[in-house]
Amino acid sequence: MVLTQITQSAVHCINPHCQRPYPQPWGNKFCHSCGSPLQLLNRYVPLHRLGLGGFSHIYTLWDTKTQSEKVLKVLIDTTPKALELFIQEAEVLSNFRYSGVPKVDADGYFQVTINSPQPLQLPCLVMEKINGQTLESVLQNSLQGCPEDQVLQWFIQAILILQELHKKQIIHRDIKPSNLMLRNVPGDDDQLVLIDFGGAKQFTGSILQSQPSSTRLYSSGYSPQEQVRGGNVGPAADFYALGRTMIQLLTGKYPPELEDAVTGKLKWRGYCQINSDLADLLDEMIAEDVPSRPPHAAIIYKRLLKIASPAPKSDLFNSIGAIIVQAATNVAHTLGNVSLSIIKLIWQVVFACLATIWTIFITSICTIGGTVIGFFLAYHTHLGDRWLELFSSLSSQLPTLLNNKPDYLLLEFIMYALSGLGTSWGITLSGCFGQKRRFILSALLGCIGYALGWIASLFISPLDAAEAITIWILTSLFILIVGLGLRSHKIAYAILTPLLITNIIALLYKIGLKVSLFHFTSQPHSLEFFQPVAFFTLVSIALSLCLSINYYLIVPFLRWLGWR
Repeated sequence: MVLTQITQSAVHCINPHCQRPYPQPWGNKFCHSCGSPLQLLNRYVPLHRLGLGGFSHIYTLWDTKTQSEKVLKVLIDTTPKALELFIQEAEVLSNFRYSGVPKVDADGYFQVTINSPQPLQLPCLVMEKINGQTLESVLQNSLQGCPEDQVLQWFIQAILILQELHKKQIIHRDIKPSNLMLRNVPGDDDQLVLIDFGGAKQFTGSILQSQPSSTRLYSSGYSPQEQVRGGNVGPAADFYALGRTMIQLLTGKYPPELEDAVTGKLKWRGYCQINSDLADLLDEMIAEDVPSRPPHAAIIYKRLLKIASPAPKSDLFNSIGAIIVQAATNVAHTLGNVSLSIIKLIWQVVFACLATIWTIFITSICTIGGTVIGFFLAYHTHLGDRWLELFSSLSSQLPTLLNNKPDYLLLEFIMYALSGLGTSWGITLSGCFGQKRRFILSALLGCIGYALGWIASLFISPLDAAEAITIWILTSLFILIVGLGLRSHKIAYAILTPLLITNIIALLYKIGLKVSLFHFTSQPHSLEFFQPVAFFTLVSIALSLCLSINYYLIVPFLRWLGWR
């Protein structure tokens, strides 16, 4: 582009609050609408807006010093964290020189003062303009995926970029198709360029021993779990994201669409026929376990070169033989995959049944223990007397309905609370639903949930009505499940599990089996703890079973529908 063409162009005001930012006459130094500067540093002239986002605006600009087009990124988010990441991007790009990364001059970062409608400092970053398209745009025209040889060349270029970045101890943290561009090179193949370094970060050799990052920056579908959780990340996080990106380029499918509903692992090999060595490398790169991924970019690059090296030429008969062998291998591979899928399905069903039985067993034991301890603490120790004394001192502030209850009924509060503690402790101890081992918090919320459910049930008359046990289940189990530390779909578990149990109870009522909330009708004797033990054990079995149904069936179905 020459200057005579530029003088015929309009200019764009970068003030995010300007009412009429475009078009502005070429040559004006200030916006005719808001009065903001149009010539930045007496050198840069914004021409057109390329992108508009929540954090920054992107413009094409004309550099009057170099007589060339460049890209201007203007930060419009005023939060300290956004400014920190923006400055971080400027520092990374200005100190790094490689053809696969946009070039930024040493003075490419500056601030522009805007006075309308109020004083505002706009951080600006000027960088090299990459003429070309992103791999995301390429995918839109290749819905079935891109050719293997083309993806392999992009893969090699991308890993070389990461190799140079990691040598400088820089990780990108946001690799995905929209952040990989193909630079148009006249008379040559397009060159891959990695863009958007807003999430780039310095790391050290002791990354795994350092404190977790306070900045949770990730891209859904591409970033590994250690990055999503805000933990320590190193080069392996870039390998994971690049691996998922390459799989999307090969299959044409967004990675979460390929995830197994139960395990979350990608099942992608059936969507494309590629070199088995390349497929194995990609599976290693997207491993959930960080040590299972390749440790260095140089290792990946070496393996890619081996995969890309052409096979020696053979004669006609050898070629025909190779085709036959390959066809037979493909058939055997397909049959093997089907058999393996069936075996995996059978194993998943068996494993789910065994895990459910284990959870029921452990939870029942802990529930029985909690109920027995609660029974004897309430009715056969001084703790029950202390509770009644405390209750009496607070009676003026409690509802009249509770004041009319007999002492043996009020002492059930302790038994219910200890039963909830035992139940939540047992489920946490089983560890069969991927939950965090938060024993104290889960026990506390289980205790509170059962106790509050007991209080809520006292407002229903009679106490053995179906409504009473429904209120107790919906209240107590919701609170207990929230405290279990389930890693995803917590609200789905907390709502669907109590509803599922109440429907089971309703079904039992229909067939004539009446299940009612447990309450003593008189002062219990020492051996009468069998009644509450039976009731709370039955509840713990139903809870374990319904949680298992949610974990192995309902939540995977929700993931399949796209709710993550």
